[in-house]
Amino acid sequence: MRKMTILGWLILFLPAMGFAQEKIEAPVWKVGDKWVFTQGNIEVVDADQNSYTVKLSEDLGAVEKKRLEKMVFDKSSLNKTYIVKDGKRERFTLGHRRILNFPISLGQEWKDTFSAKAVVGPAKGTPFNYKETVKVVGWENVKVQAGTFKAIKLEYFQESSSGRSGKAFYWYAPEVKYFVKCEYDQNLWKGAANWELASFKLK
Repeated sequence: MRKMTILGWLILFLPAMGFAQEKIEAPVWKVGDKWVFTQGNIEVVDADQNSYTVKLSEDLGAVEKKRLEKMVFDKSSLNKTYIVKDGKRERFTLGHRRILNFPISLGQEWKDTFSAKAVVGPAKGTPFNYKETVKVVGWENVKVQAGTFKAIKLEYFQESSSGRSGKAFYWYAPEVKYFVKCEYDQNLWKGAANWELASFKLK
C-alpha cells in the first residue's frame, strides 16, 4: 500500500516538476558583468533594488536610433525601461523593449507595440505604428566565438502599419546571462549585421 501511495505522488508531481524545469527565471546581474559582441559591447555599471543600468558602446547606442549613454533594465523581467541621456532618465519607447520578458518558458508568447519615424528610405521622417511578437521556440546548442552554449531560441516578428514585416532570431544562454547570437531577416533589416558573443565576464 505504501508503494502505491508513493507511486501515486510521483505520478501527480512529475509533470509539474517537468514544467518547472522549463521555466527560466531572470538572471542576476552584478556591477562589472560585461558582454562583448561582434557588433559592440555592454557592461553593467549600476544596480538598485528594481533595476540594472547598462552602459552601451557607441555602435549599440546608434542601433537604438538615439544617442544614448546607458540603458536601464527592469530586474524582474529584463524589459528595457529607460535610456540615460545627458545624465537624465527618459522612458524608453522604441522597439525591442520586451525582447526578454522573464520568467519565460517553452511555447510562451508575448506582444508589444510602439511608434517611430522611418529613419531611412523614401519614407524617412514618416511615423509608423509597429507590432511585435516574441515566441519561445526551444533549446539549441549554439557555437559562437565565446564558446558553445545551451541556449533558448526566441523568434521575434515585427510588422508595421506600412505593411512591411520580418523576423529576427535571438539565442539566450542562461550560463551567459544574456544573448549569445542574433540573426536578422535581411528583407526587413537590410544591411543589419548578424552578431554573436565574442567574450564575456561575469562577477
